[in-house]
Amino acid sequence: MREKIYAVNKQEYFSNTRIDLLDLIPDRLKNGNLLEIGAGGGNTLVYAKENSYAKSVYGVELCQMENAFQKSEKIDQFVIANIEENKIPFKKNFFDVIICADVLEHLVDPYAIVESLRGYLKDDGVLIASIPNFREISVIKSVLIKGDFKYSDSGILDKTHLRFFCKKNIISLFKSKGYDIDIFPNFANAENSKRKFLDMITLHIVEEFLTVQYYIIAKKNTECDAK
Repeated sequence: MREKIYAVNKQEYFSNTRIDLLDLIPDRLKNGNLLEIGAGGGNTLVYAKENSYAKSVYGVELCQMENAFQKSEKIDQFVIANIEENKIPFKKNFFDVIICADVLEHLVDPYAIVESLRGYLKDDGVLIASIPNFREISVIKSVLIKGDFKYSDSGILDKTHLRFFCKKNIISLFKSKGYDIDIFPNFANAENSKRKFLDMITLHIVEEFLTVQYYIIAKKNTECDAK
């Protein structure tokens, strides 16, 4: 059923190259092994290989797509699977970087997946994610003021989202599963520069109302393994 729901989305939805997330990879981890969960058409993986963000690239995606990079020779392995139902065929402690680009909010149990992915990361690796912010001002206006929880084809209220997060929930998601994190706001929309300026002059007091999505760089808290 979920495969059918995703299949009706426009192809462009799955073909974005997430350079913004690739740019978050620490220099020390470039030229390593990279896994993308929810890899779409494989565009980001091919770009990562071609531009030295990773030496080897691997992808997992729910849907098989035509006219995509999923079968590109530049991708070391691409798996069509439901990450919540199928065991992924990769070695534990193998990846320097795992990317979840606007993926976790689509899952029934993102907590279980974040915990599972931790096992595939090297001890000094990072999980990089982007997650929509439900506390963003346009959502608040729609839900609380207009009384309209209307879903859309994309964005924070995407009709395929199963989970909704505010900043504190995102922090809890990762910390509860054995990660230390850095979290950054992304004000990505037509008023990006205005929102950045407003955030700056208010000393970040209104950050959560201006943020469309959050970027997360999560590292293993190895003390959790020692307990």
